[in-house]
Amino acid sequence: MYQFIETICFEQGCFQRMELHNLRLNRTRAHFFGKQQDINLELLLKVPDQLINETVKCTVTYGIDVLNIEFVKYTIRPIRSLRLVTDNSIDYAFKYADRSKLNALLNKKMECDDILIVKNGLITDTSYANAVFRHENIWHSQQNPLLFGTRLESYIRQGKVTPALLRAEDLSRFSEVRIINAMISIENSPVIPIDAIHF
Repeated sequence: MYQFIETICFEQGCFQRMELHNLRLNRTRAHFFGKQQDINLELLLKVPDQLINETVKCTVTYGIDVLNIEFVKYTIRPIRSLRLVTDNSIDYAFKYADRSKLNALLNKKMECDDILIVKNGLITDTSYANAVFRHENIWHSQQNPLLFGTRLESYIRQGKVTPALLRAEDLSRFSEVRIINAMISIENSPVIPIDAIHF
């Protein structure tokens, strides 16, 4: 049976972007299992008392139903360099619990800290985050990422990030790249200079 995950950020005393997490979870369930009664994650999530003042990564594993909920204190790991890795067949349109294909690509990072996946000539995501690219004061994201993260979707709705078709040869147009996901914002992302992306 297919299993999926939602990674939800708890900070400053509340869960972030819950509307988008609920929407993605229930859309995924409907796609794979047919129309189901919607799950409201807010009714199921309670941060342990000892973590209530921390930034917490909540991981929900689910299929038709929620299977497991885990809470851990979160710290951002440093990412200073990326390796471009090509895979024209990878499909991660849904947030599968099985990350074996992504992990196989990650094994190609060599001396870099992470990878930046290229699919059919287009820059997509790192192994665990969307990527946004800075040109002057404008942030751009891939119009067709491997996975639409909830933070990326929120930024696009706010007009903070502009989607575009980004090809590997476009990288020189940008000054830096930052990684974003449920746990990492543009503001607290590691700053990766474009010349720290290796071919």
